[in-house]
Amino acid sequence: MAKRKLPVKKNETVTLTFEDLTHEGNGVGKIDGYPLFVPQVLPGEEAEVKVVKVNKNYGYGKLIKLKKSSPNRVTPPCNVFYKCGGCQLQHMSYAMQLEMKRNQVKNVMKKIAHLEDVPVHPVLGMEDPWRYRNKIQIPVGEKDGELITGFYQQRSHHIIHDMETCVIQNELGDRMVEAVRRIATDLGIEAYDETKHRGILRHIIVRTAYKTNDTMIILVTRTEKFPQRAKLVQQLAETYPSIKSIIQNINPKRTNVILGETSKTLYGDDDITDSIGDLKFKISPKSFYQVNPKQTKVLYEKALEYADVNENDTVIDAYCGIGTISLFLAQKAKKVYGVEIIPEAIEDAKINAELNDLTNVEFVVGEAEKKMEEWKEEGLRPDVIVVDPPRKGCDETLLHAMIEMAPKRIVYVSCNPSTLARDLRILEDGGFKAQEVQPVDLFCQTSHVESVAWLERGFVAN
Repeated sequence: MAKRKLPVKKNETVTLTFEDLTHEGNGVGKIDGYPLFVPQVLPGEEAEVKVVKVNKNYGYGKLIKLKKSSPNRVTPPCNVFYKCGGCQLQHMSYAMQLEMKRNQVKNVMKKIAHLEDVPVHPVLGMEDPWRYRNKIQIPVGEKDGELITGFYQQRSHHIIHDMETCVIQNELGDRMVEAVRRIATDLGIEAYDETKHRGILRHIIVRTAYKTNDTMIILVTRTEKFPQRAKLVQQLAETYPSIKSIIQNINPKRTNVILGETSKTLYGDDDITDSIGDLKFKISPKSFYQVNPKQTKVLYEKALEYADVNENDTVIDAYCGIGTISLFLAQKAKKVYGVEIIPEAIEDAKINAELNDLTNVEFVVGEAEKKMEEWKEEGLRPDVIVVDPPRKGCDETLLHAMIEMAPKRIVYVSCNPSTLARDLRILEDGGFKAQEVQPVDLFCQTSHVESVAWLERGFVAN
């Protein structure tokens, strides 16, 4: 069979009209039916494009010149948007971002889950979709004898040194990064050089509590000892009273993983406290805690609404993390069981239960799929199961354990529409019926979308 001749070649410049978006927010244009995916281009636009990669069935392009603009195009407020790649959608109106994300969820419900009729509601967005992140982690480098901080340029480990600010980060976090960089430069503290595996300061991480503005600074270093550490901590603490905790994390490995295994408190407390609704949560350096506190409240309230628990209900929360959803459920339920594979998270969850005077919740360390099997064999029959897995979705063993436990209701919180759809298909085949899906915009200006799905056992809503 003759090899198909492609209509474009690498490094060729072509003019395209764009008709669609990928789930990553790239524009889709076609030449003789051959699709080219191009970042920062919108449907309805015409653009001059350089072909940068060709595969058998599709290719990638780079925007050279825009010839016709969409009314949904806006000017990105970030000065390094076209370099960074951390936010993919700043060039797109917020209304279009929300519609794109809803369509993403609707499409996988049809194509992967084969659920043609399940309602996918409009995305719950933010009034002000900027400055929402409560955590910033940023690499440190050196240029012309001074420390530089900035995110990595797209598909590289080159630090964007002219990055003035990050418009989706909490402003306090921005200021703290700048303060650490300035003081560390004055004190002559060396930046880590990943090519030579030398130097000291690798990353600066800032976590801020939304309700109190309490701030934790984490200094990630290659070595435990570094010159001028005491002076750096002293100057930061004296100058910025919102700092409640300064932590040193030691990562001696040649790796892209940011945090090492060892942390030590240099100033203040081991953690900071934040609130979601009327619940308090302690946040330690390694705690998983949603980065958008306003929308987290929206997400959890929707999950709680779908769970519809009462004082007689027993609930299992798989992938419970530090107990955020578990504790919301415990306010309404008879008993909540939470399981999480990370021991430190379970320790945090137990502390958070005590902090909120909730005694009807039990947290255990383990793989969710194995623990569910154990609970099933022990005769535990939950009324409601809530899952909030990582991007890879639920282990199939866990899904079958849920089916065999036969709760009256399942609430599935997902950060990946594709794996959500895959898992809903399995649960549907096991006798559960998806009632509706509610997307929530936790990661504004990016292509990511969170969703909550509600399933009932053997029930079809009118």
